[in-house]
Amino acid sequence: MNILHATQAYERWSARQVPFVPADLRVKHALMTQSPFSFLRATCYRWVQVWPEVCADLATAPSLRAVADLHVENFGTWRDSEGRLIWGINDFDEACVFSYASDLVRLVVSAKLAGRVEHLVVKLDEACDAVLTGYLDGLRAGGRPFVLSEQHRWLREIATSSLRDPVKFWKKMAALPMVEGTVSHEVTDALEQVMPEAGLSYSLRRRRSGLGSLGRPRFVALAEWRGGKVAREAKRLIASSGLWAQGQQSGGTILYQSMLEHAVRCRDPFVRMEGQWLLRRLSPYCSRIELTALPKKRDEGKLLYAMGWETANVHLGDQRQIKAVQRDLAARQSTWLRKAAKAMLKATLADWKDWTAHAAG
Repeated sequence: MNILHATQAYERWSARQVPFVPADLRVKHALMTQSPFSFLRATCYRWVQVWPEVCADLATAPSLRAVADLHVENFGTWRDSEGRLIWGINDFDEACVFSYASDLVRLVVSAKLAGRVEHLVVKLDEACDAVLTGYLDGLRAGGRPFVLSEQHRWLREIATSSLRDPVKFWKKMAALPMVEGTVSHEVTDALEQVMPEAGLSYSLRRRRSGLGSLGRPRFVALAEWRGGKVAREAKRLIASSGLWAQGQQSGGTILYQSMLEHAVRCRDPFVRMEGQWLLRRLSPYCSRIELTALPKKRDEGKLLYAMGWETANVHLGDQRQIKAVQRDLAARQSTWLRKAAKAMLKATLADWKDWTAHAAG
């Protein structure tokens, strides 16, 4: 099955769970041609489909509750219940039971593909060493969340860069298009439950964000409250593409809430599932960090080490599998991650070229 047929098959499977927003899906297809990095972010379904073939030697690696679509822009910040700024993985849309190794390989591949569009500059060996060392150290330590207060000053500077300025953020929110027509009570009731005050008047907007979930309904309730703006988002979730790749015909269990509850982390008290909708607070420092927002002066290796550690924080949520993961890692040659990353890089670039050739007509 080539990338075109895989995309068509996956989208048919997805549409049986929730209808697409046609205009957003067209945008997603166009963005997939822009760069291999954008393509990777948009096509987790292809990754989980080709992984067993391309990385056959890792097919028997221990499985656990994995992120599945991990990449270098799948990290952001939020405020915990104590108001502290926390950094970590902020999207579990595609979470499924999958090889632990896939998350690590995908993180390295994404770092290399981001380098092709000059977001990150890191050699493959360096990326592998940083990610794997961070992951191993995180597992050995039993995990530790990234609290950006007394520690991780360098990471706090990245998280609070000028491009995440509150004025710019709220202007962007105010520019979101208003919802035309009616929205189900399921959505409005859920959003009203997480507003800071009952009966608060708000405008309902449509939001186009991300790449993997682009095409699915996403709404933002925007309000003025006690001297400033507040925003709450409802994003429609569907079952992980990992279930599609495994041949499951009609959806399945969504693991988002489980990932939040079991990972080693300081949780965002505003993020939760309500039915099949993910609810969250949006604010300048409660959002994904785009690579273009990173300061020019930064240590790529240090950042990838932190990403590897945070991956361990999440995998440690599946504690029963960790001993098996550590034994598997100890038995592998030191070059396993580099070898797998090179193979998946090659497969991803080949698919991207096929996709762009198809898009060009």
